Amino acid sequence: MPTQATAEQERVGVLLPLPLDGPYDYRLARGVPATRGLVVAAPLGPRQSLGVVWDKGQGTVDENKLKTATPLDGRPVLPAGLCDFIDWVARYTLNLPGMVLAMALRSRQAFEAEVPRIGYGRGSTTPARMTPARQRVLALVADGLARSVPQLAEDANVTPSVVRGLIEAGALAEVELPEFTPLPVPEPDFAAPALNTEQGLAAHLLRGAVAGHHFGVSLLDGVTGSGKTETYFEAVAEALCHGRQTLILLPEIALTVQFLDRFAERFGVRPAEWHSDVSQRERRRVWRAVMKGEARVVVGARSALFLPFASLGLIVVDEEHEQAYKQEDGAIYHARDMAVVRGRIENCPVVLASATPSLESYVNAASGRYAHLKLLRRHGAAVLPQVSLIDMRDARGEPGTFLSPPLRQALATTLAAGEQAMLFLNRRGYAPLTLCAACGHKMICRDCSAWLVEHRYRKRLVCHHCGFETGLPQQCPQCGESGTLTACGPGVERVAEEFRSVFPEARVAIASSDTMTGPVETQAAIRAMVKREIDVLIGTQIVAKGHHFPQLTLVGVVDADLGGSDGDLRARERTFQLLHQVAGRAGRAEKPGLVLMQTRNPDDAVMHALASSDRDAFYEQERQFRQATQSPPFGRLAAIILSGHDGEAVRKAGRDLARAAPASRGIKVWGPTPAFYSLLRGQTRERLLVQAERMVDVQAYLRTWLAGVTIARSVRLTVDVDPVSFF
Repeated sequence: MPTQATAEQERVGVLLPLPLDGPYDYRLARGVPATRGLVVAAPLGPRQSLGVVWDKGQGTVDENKLKTATPLDGRPVLPAGLCDFIDWVARYTLNLPGMVLAMALRSRQAFEAEVPRIGYGRGSTTPARMTPARQRVLALVADGLARSVPQLAEDANVTPSVVRGLIEAGALAEVELPEFTPLPVPEPDFAAPALNTEQGLAAHLLRGAVAGHHFGVSLLDGVTGSGKTETYFEAVAEALCHGRQTLILLPEIALTVQFLDRFAERFGVRPAEWHSDVSQRERRRVWRAVMKGEARVVVGARSALFLPFASLGLIVVDEEHEQAYKQEDGAIYHARDMAVVRGRIENCPVVLASATPSLESYVNAASGRYAHLKLLRRHGAAVLPQVSLIDMRDARGEPGTFLSPPLRQALATTLAAGEQAMLFLNRRGYAPLTLCAACGHKMICRDCSAWLVEHRYRKRLVCHHCGFETGLPQQCPQCGESGTLTACGPGVERVAEEFRSVFPEARVAIASSDTMTGPVETQAAIRAMVKREIDVLIGTQIVAKGHHFPQLTLVGVVDADLGGSDGDLRARERTFQLLHQVAGRAGRAEKPGLVLMQTRNPDDAVMHALASSDRDAFYEQERQFRQATQSPPFGRLAAIILSGHDGEAVRKAGRDLARAAPASRGIKVWGPTPAFYSLLRGQTRERLLVQAERMVDVQAYLRTWLAGVTIARSVRLTVDVDPVSFF
């Protein structure tokens, strides 16, 4: 786009961060360059909206009706690569471009003028009365740096009154400081680790990719505890040496706790953080620093992918297989896949790291599309744990108990040896279902077609989908009988109750999203585990990945069958990945680990692969199944979800859509059918599924199809390209 304004260039298309399908025409003041990416204030009705100059405008508005868009102070410009990325994501995912732009402008305060701070440096006088406290302050400012009063008091170990006294005496002079202190720069050679041969080879290849400044994708495929993080840290170090920025994506905020400590040990300082728990002020600081190139390394959740990097030199997607990378609300996208796209646009390498890669990444690596870097053994003296199956058909305990005799014996042995254990059950609360023993009535959410989960410690029944909760009733709401409501099945609270009854002296903690409501609580539990203040950790998937507990030698999986038959094509793959990651927490230091998995189906392929540690055989079996059914990655899927409070209108919209589906070679349309949760948050839900051959342009098909159908305003239509769940 031209950079010099002329009369013809005054008209521009401005993209607004709103649910709009394209830019609106505006006028720029004469003399303002019509630069793509220029951030402006654009009148929209009675208010001003943030917007971005996107193109030359469509010419659909008369010249005399054009409103003027005004550049923000300093005329900030989004990087060209970010603008191209937003366009690409919108086209591929069929999200409205304005909704995608909104993800890049989440810190609107970043464009506000900076508010300077007041600091103090060495003044022109020396006070007549000199005390040891005053001497410490003056010695501190001798380095020529200005500091705030609280910072001077803390660094010199004096009270603020001492500092103020020096200010009044003229010994300290006022200095204007920028609003934000500069982010510390990581040192690439601060504490370079000793890598083994496998790590060294992989690190060498990754460093070369970064130094070459070209796009390519590497799958860093290493067993749990093999040192994948230390290996890709070498690529981060190379990017730092070249003055380029790095983005490291993590699937869960909880994973940042130990990760940030490990990063600081390697590079001397912590990286910049970007996730939902970061304060608005810190988000503003990080957003500005990223755009200026001052934030050299950013660690964040999936939304960090839309930050305005000035010079992106490396993208790392850790635990790349995790479903948490899929954004399923608002603008729908998969951060792992979009990270590869951004790497291609920015012409920088992308590293996907996992002990259990997604089948898509595994196939891409096997076919040579991705570089395949393998770490086949654990780092140092650690070895992979022994995995054994407990057949619950033969090893049943007392009625109403969920820890089998072999698992109880292993727990007793572990605790007697002074070692730590983990019990895993991917089910929050006390019991997943409460029913009446007299009439069979099930306690179901009033707004969802989901069971209410009992949380006995809080004495509440809770819906884990919409958040509805109610007290535990004394009588069955259907038959009115008292004392007949029965808890069915275990949650982590019930497992903890049973464990305490057997091992009353053991120190136990429960780890789930109910008990750890943020990074601070998660960090406290992890550190307590590392310090051996906890003997047994009982938790859901929040404890399954990313954590390193040196004294943890036993992992017990209470119900290994849970999740293996969810009725979608990735159910077995996800079950294997989750249980493999859980098993990987055991024996990560010198002491050997043992993993016991309770199952009623020990002959299942997932159980066999876990017990035999033959991951690749399982992946090959899954690959053949997907190829035979033309399922991803050998075919394409797209889902259409219809929802609304008027159930009949939703069902009619589904029927109308199905009838209007164009016939096309290589494409099948399934449905409509009620969604797995046919009622969610009070709304009826229907789904249609498009299955296409791999080379079919499914986006073009969907655009043509949806353009020819009028949907009632009371019905919401959502498109999910490449769905990963089918709820």
